Amino acid sequence: MIQLKDVVFSRADGEAQRRIIDKVSVTIHDAQQVALVGDSGSGKTTLLNLLAGLLVPDSGEINVNGTVISELDENQLARYRRQIGVIFQHYQLLEALNIADNITFQARLNGLQVTKPALTALATRLGIAHKLSAFPSELSGGEQQRVGIARAIINQPKVILADEPTGNLDSERSQEVLELLQALCKEHEINLIMVTHSERLAVQFERQIRLKSGQLYD
Repeated sequence: MIQLKDVVFSRADGEAQRRIIDKVSVTIHDAQQVALVGDSGSGKTTLLNLLAGLLVPDSGEINVNGTVISELDENQLARYRRQIGVIFQHYQLLEALNIADNITFQARLNGLQVTKPALTALATRLGIAHKLSAFPSELSGGEQQRVGIARAIINQPKVILADEPTGNLDSERSQEVLELLQALCKEHEINLIMVTHSERLAVQFERQIRLKSGQLYD
């Protein structure tokens, strides 16, 4: 379960401080899939980065599956970040590694043993098994995003945070990627929190949370 209690995060705006996240409180239950929506500048990505441990709140508490990450030091946060999955809009694949190694790189850093059958099965499910020996530059945008999903899933996380993962794809590919991501998260009982500007995609989630001027409307 994910719980935020009165979370505040500010950034410098000239000599003043501007609240990007303004006393946000919310509970997200285990394996729940949530769309995080709102206009540009509403605080969506900032909130996602707080959940990822990439930012530290000014005040309030962030509890992810029993770990109060808002109280962790930098070394502890680094360990926490290795236990979650993050999917980016711009893929962030390692160009020097083939697709198989891109998928398994982080898992192996975490000490997880990834068997070839497990890798092949996941890649087959995502339609990229025939690309495992290829390199990122040889893949389309949709294929690269499927690699990003595989990389997140194979790390066996309890939480996946996705920041506009379909933002660079056309509507057809966006739908395909979303359906695959949601199905895999459901099968593996993973919390999925996805930032999106698309109302069409957001309504396909069991829950939508809207941010406006740093405040949350559920």
